[in-house]
Amino acid sequence: MTAQTTAKPRIELIPHASPTSPEARAALMANPGFGKVFSDHMVTITWSVDRGWHDAQVRARAPFAIDPAAAVLHYAQEIFEGMKAYRTPDGLALFRPEENARRLNLSAERMAMPSIPEDLFIEAVETLVRTDAAWVPEGDGSLYLRPFMFASEAFLGVRPATEYIFCVIASPVGAYFKGGYKAVSVWVSDDYTRAAPGGTGAAKCGGNYAGSLIAQAEATRNGCDQVVFLDAAERRWIEELGGMNVFFVMDDKRIVTPPLGTILPGITRASIMKLAAEAGYTVEERLYGFDEWQADAKSGKLREAFACGTAAVIAGIGTVKFREGSFSIGNSGDGEVTSQLRAKLVGVQRGTVKDDHGWMRSI
Repeated sequence: MTAQTTAKPRIELIPHASPTSPEARAALMANPGFGKVFSDHMVTITWSVDRGWHDAQVRARAPFAIDPAAAVLHYAQEIFEGMKAYRTPDGLALFRPEENARRLNLSAERMAMPSIPEDLFIEAVETLVRTDAAWVPEGDGSLYLRPFMFASEAFLGVRPATEYIFCVIASPVGAYFKGGYKAVSVWVSDDYTRAAPGGTGAAKCGGNYAGSLIAQAEATRNGCDQVVFLDAAERRWIEELGGMNVFFVMDDKRIVTPPLGTILPGITRASIMKLAAEAGYTVEERLYGFDEWQADAKSGKLREAFACGTAAVIAGIGTVKFREGSFSIGNSGDGEVTSQLRAKLVGVQRGTVKDDHGWMRSI
């Protein structure tokens, strides 16, 4: 989707008239949870078919006023990203933001939405972080950033919209696991699937997550932290968790992870694959069946399994439940390889481990 003008707009700063006081901000950040507390500002940029990207602003965070016929409300043209800003010994930094920009545009292409220039995406994120720098937590916390785009044109015809809003909001978050990392339990769903070839599984669109909620609720009812989805065709192959990619650590220094296609191309996933290969592990992207998972766990061939994503970074999988029973992996706790990879990745993000790949972008 293209527009007549592609000039990059300048982001105008409109300071918040009554920002949160330092005392109130400190109280909110003392125990922020995840995605419940938000910083003072947001970035908004508008796109239309005749003007391209325009009206770029960083301004007070406030509700949108959209028409009841806005296309996003009826046809779900919406995409988003998840990323973090960290407070490091050298200041503030982002982790691989150019990859988030690229992935957002891949999602946009799949959802028939306009692409946003990568440098404009990064500028929008950096501008918000600089403006709300006081909201970046110290210690194990971080500032979670949510860039997203939605169709704002008012119409009820089934076609791509001609008007969109791109927005970035920020939320200070604490450590994902209180009191240290812990292994999670997962439920393997055989009633629901997440994606199919040719579908939107590789796009980061809200509809994918809406469709996963009933399966996640099933996992919760069965005492599990997360749901695992199998493929839609054979109901055999492991794909991904409700919001995370998954890895399997074998006893011969091989690490297996499902291939891309119907799953989200996780940035944490790609980073782990790089770090694991450098640590001497053979990383295989291949189909891995639920039957194999059970057999390998029983025989001891499978030593560890872990999930990964922006929020939790890396979470070991200890127990697997399904309709016919359950099984444990390794010692049902945090495995050695899981801990090793997490320490390396978190160290890079926090600025305490050398960044050999130029993944961190100082703000």
